[in-house]
Amino acid sequence: MFQAKFDTAIWDVVSSIPYGQFMSYGQVAKAAGYPRHARMVSRAMSRSDKKLPWHRVIKSDGTLAFPADSDYYQQQKASLMSEGVVLLNGKVIPPDNDEPEDLDALIWGADSL
Repeated sequence: MFQAKFDTAIWDVVSSIPYGQFMSYGQVAKAAGYPRHARMVSRAMSRSDKKLPWHRVIKSDGTLAFPADSDYYQQQKASLMSEGVVLLNGKVIPPDNDEPEDLDALIWGADSL
């Protein structure tokens, strides 16, 4: 029961990430009502039978979710870049900013790090 409810909440959030934008796994979990469950997000996404914009979900440090030498990394990078997302040295650059942000600090607050 929990898994189905959790999965559906995650799918809804991931499906709602706008074109050209992105969220971290932690942001997805928090938006779905499950803060501190970031590690479960990718599992929920893998259980979906609908087409999710999985490429819009990144790690909290702004890097892509897969090893740099993998096909998934190349797919994620190409998909994000085709939507206008800027990457610098393997990190996603948030809009209106010249430098990558510490997404952990944004999500959990600087005091919790």
